[in-house]
Amino acid sequence: MSLLQLRSIAAVVLTAISAGAQAPTTGNKAGAPDKPDKASAYYHFSLGHLYSELAGAYGNKGDYLNKAIDNFRLAMKEDPDASFLAEELSDLYIQSGRLREAVTEAEEALKQSPSDLNSRRILGRIYTRMIGDSQQGKVDETMLKKAIEQYEKIVAAQPKDNDTLLLLGRLQKIAQNSVDAEKAYKKVLENDPGNEDAMTGLAIVYADLGNSKEASDLLRKVAEKSPSLRTLTALAGQYEQMREYGLAAETLRRTLEVAADNIEVRRAFAQNLMLSDDLNEALKQYTQITQEDQKDWQSWLRISQIYRQKRDFVKAGEAGAKAQAIEPGSLDVRYNQVSLLEAQGKPQEAIDLLAGLLGTTAKRNYSANERSNRIVLLERLGAMYRGTETYDKAVEMYRQIAELEPGAAGKVSAQIADTYRSSKQFAKATEEIDVAAKKYPEDRAVRSVRASILAETGKTDEAIAETKKLFDGKSDRETWITLAQIYEKGKNYGEMAKSIDEAEKLSTDKDEKETIAFMRGAMLEKLKNWDAAEIEFRKVLEMNPRNTSALNYLGYMLADRNVRLSEALQLIRQAIDVEPENGAYLDSLGWVYYRLNDLENAELYLQRAIERFSKDPTVHDHLGDVYAKKGRLKDAIAQWQNSLQEWQNASASEMDNGEMAKVQKKLESARVRLARETGSGSPQRQP
Repeated sequence: MSLLQLRSIAAVVLTAISAGAQAPTTGNKAGAPDKPDKASAYYHFSLGHLYSELAGAYGNKGDYLNKAIDNFRLAMKEDPDASFLAEELSDLYIQSGRLREAVTEAEEALKQSPSDLNSRRILGRIYTRMIGDSQQGKVDETMLKKAIEQYEKIVAAQPKDNDTLLLLGRLQKIAQNSVDAEKAYKKVLENDPGNEDAMTGLAIVYADLGNSKEASDLLRKVAEKSPSLRTLTALAGQYEQMREYGLAAETLRRTLEVAADNIEVRRAFAQNLMLSDDLNEALKQYTQITQEDQKDWQSWLRISQIYRQKRDFVKAGEAGAKAQAIEPGSLDVRYNQVSLLEAQGKPQEAIDLLAGLLGTTAKRNYSANERSNRIVLLERLGAMYRGTETYDKAVEMYRQIAELEPGAAGKVSAQIADTYRSSKQFAKATEEIDVAAKKYPEDRAVRSVRASILAETGKTDEAIAETKKLFDGKSDRETWITLAQIYEKGKNYGEMAKSIDEAEKLSTDKDEKETIAFMRGAMLEKLKNWDAAEIEFRKVLEMNPRNTSALNYLGYMLADRNVRLSEALQLIRQAIDVEPENGAYLDSLGWVYYRLNDLENAELYLQRAIERFSKDPTVHDHLGDVYAKKGRLKDAIAQWQNSLQEWQNASASEMDNGEMAKVQKKLESARVRLARETGSGSPQRQP
């Protein structure tokens, strides 16, 4: 509103008053009961609103401010139940910067009359404004506590004040008082069963408590009652938290019916389609987005990722190049090229590119966001070095993480110790983790890895005792899983089964139940209970058809028993399509080809597996079998010798005397056969 308009309005109102427009009389006649005088309240509210507008227009001029405050106070006096008047007055104090005056006046009023709810509303609103930004974690706990205190007293006096109850629920949520927040929202629903804000707020509380089903049920009711942009996106967001991406996508499809032009909804729809493996429909949506906005680099990036998953590397590269041309400085875009090289089976090129990316973005000081991104990339490069058995480089990457984030030093030490364990440098692993255990005695990651290394080196009883110390009533599910893994290393499958059962009791969401089924399947396979193991792996795949570990394990189990080989090949192929450079999966694929008598492919994939798993005795054994079947006895003997050497280097928990004896027998037979074929006399016995 312009100053000229304000002057005109003010002149009209003030002229009307001075010309004889009588203000309604305040108060009641003697002896009459106190009743709200709404006409008088409206009159003073109008004047207060006018003066506040004038004050704003003239730089919060004192005369206008005082008149605005006086009239709002008179309006509240005439109609104490009109809670919006207190909100108007508190907003005026806030806008004019007169907070201390407002607080002092309200506190003084409460000393005179503790039941003055409007003074409490003013205090509550001011305290709420002073809380800070909960989204960024900047919360003034003192102001939050004071605001909650005022609103609790208001709802105690007016239990049907739904607006205040809703605000109280939000404040309790910010304070992480989930029980009190739940009570506030439920009270609103007692007063108004269909209140959408209360149902949405209560759903958020349930989601925070891990009650995903209750949360989604509430949000679904809200969306069915009022299918709006807000309610449907809230429901989709809850499905995303539950990792029910198919349901999220379907909800967002409905959202597009009411908000067809909302590009953010379409992006979210495409993203959830992608996460639910509906790649063709996701590609269609992202293509539509790029047709509307050719500069949308994030959609081009997603298109590249989809084509990579579909193993159409040419189109993946083209889309990635478009994203990079639009946003050349984006880490996401540059890292996408790393992932593309990995998918193409070029691990060293991927490593070189990622190392180069870290080199070009290195600096003396980093912002919080830059530091976080760098840690993620260092962790990924460390994992890639481990995958190519470049263990010293992996350790170097992890130590850089500790330099960037000293608070993560315990976790980093655990990663380094586990890296040494993977490379079978058990003395170094033990030294690293023992030092870490003394420096970070309460770090769960350190204690868990230490227990694992103890078990791996044959100290199972000590490992079990160490693990049991981790039970704290908060992370007991994870502790039961660690304990199951310790029992597995000690080959105590009875206790392993009991630990898995205990972990299952504490598993609530789909991911947790997926883990339990996989662990039980792996245990049953080791017990040679093939049918029961397959049932468990099928459970995993029913929950998550893209679980590569279950796909590979089930496929290998079938191939190793030489049954249903076509199905085994299909299962392992699905795992390889997702993780084409996984050494274990490459070994499985080579082995199933061996069973199918496709020796060329068997040799190809087993050689690739050895490039990544050179210290695995089983992979060498498998490649030896392939060479023997191809009549290449010298090569077979070399692989079986490598297999025996790796068995001798194995940890106590990995040692399998039965498998080692089988390799020894094959080696001796091959030497005898080679000696006969070459006429070189008795074969020389070697380890």
